[in-house]
Parts: sequence; structure tokens; C-alpha cells
Amino acid sequence: MYGKRVVPAVLAAVVALAMSASAMRAGTQAHGTLTLETVLNSLNSAAKDFRSLTAEVERTKVTVVVNVKSTETGTLWVRGDKMRLELKEPDPRTVLRSGDTIFVYTPGLKQVEEYNLGKHRELVDEFLLLGFGTSGHDLQKGFLITLIGEPVLDRQKTVLLELTPKDQAARNQIARIRLWLDESSWLPLQQEFFETGTDDYFIVRFANMARNSDIPDSRFKPHWPKGTQRVRPEA
Repeated sequence: MYGKRVVPAVLAAVVALAMSASAMRAGTQAHGTLTLETVLNSLNSAAKDFRSLTAEVERTKVTVVVNVKSTETGTLWVRGDKMRLELKEPDPRTVLRSGDTIFVYTPGLKQVEEYNLGKHRELVDEFLLLGFGTSGHDLQKGFLITLIGEPVLDRQKTVLLELTPKDQAARNQIARIRLWLDESSWLPLQQEFFETGTDDYFIVRFANMARNSDIPDSRFKPHWPKGTQRVRPEA
């Protein structure tokens, strides 16, 4: 079993690639009649029909103190609680969620790191699958939520939410998240994660999304090339 540092270790590996009743009611009315309650109800409805998704991903890390930006791109597949992220540029990697294990495969090192989620499975899912079939109820369980407004992003009308993780271990890694949801599909167009203790943040953008596409089981199997070294990082 991993020790108490397993949550920071998993969140650092996964989130860095590629999360009081009064606070939950903090979303004020935006334009028109849109309220936090209507947004959460719409997410509840959309989650009932969500089965899978494929999308192109662009992730940009911004290191504020030295004014450096680094961008990587790839493809994401999601089905239920299964997830595979293939990062292609500039450094190829694969992040795979299968059962209670997260695999981070680096072909350049011929190495795959394995992280056992154990009792922290629900916590990690809040970040890994944020916005992909997430119901309003589940969002309230993991975050304090504020409705910011309805900005236009990539010519799409969106709902912008700000999320603060309730769990202290999660908050030690990510202070807050901004989530842009497409009002026509209730899928995320963009996520912005602000790291705890620094001004650094990273932005994840999604494009060419295909909802409820047919994804074969083989996409979520932990199959690696012969000779790959398996590493289980110590807590």
C-alpha cells in the first residue's frame, strides 16, 4: 500500500499532464435567467446520456515567474471511468486509467509508471474526468462552485464555472479550476488549473469532440511494447 503521499504523487503525474452550503450557492445570476441551479440541472440531464468521447487536446503550461509557456498536444478517449490520453508533441507519453490503476508510459525511456489509486480513486476521478459525463450532483460533491458568466469561446456560447476542491489533499495541488462548458452539449471546451502556492497555471483546450463514439476495449488495455520497464514509484 502507498503511504499518505500517494494523492500528491498521482495528481502530480496526472493533473500536471494532460481538481459550506452557502459557498455552493455562491453562483449569482448571469445573463438572463441562467443560474447555478439551472446549470447543475442541465449537467444532470446531460450525464444520463453520456457514454464516451474522443477529442483532440492541447495543454499549455504557463510558468509565470519566468514567463515561459510550453504546449503539448494529443488525443483523448473517454468511456465510463476509463480514460486514455496520447500525448504526441513535443514529448510522446501515454496516460491510461484502467480500473484502480493509472499508467504513465514514456516510450523514450521505455518505461511505464504505475500508480494504484486505492481509496483515492474518487478524488483522482474528479480531476481526470472533469466535465466528461460529470453530473451536477457529482460536481457539488467534490467542489465549491461559483457561476462566473456566459462568455463566448471559439464562437461557442459557454457557461464559465469556477471550482474550488473541497478535499484538502486536492487543494494542496490545485487551488482552483475554471471550466468552460459548451451550452449546446454541456461538454468542456476549456479547463484552466491554478496550482497551489504559485502563480503558475495550465490551460487544457478540447477540439473535434465526438460524443458517444464507438471506442474498442483494446484502447483501454495496458499493453506496452516488449522490454518496457514497469516502475511503481514509492510514496
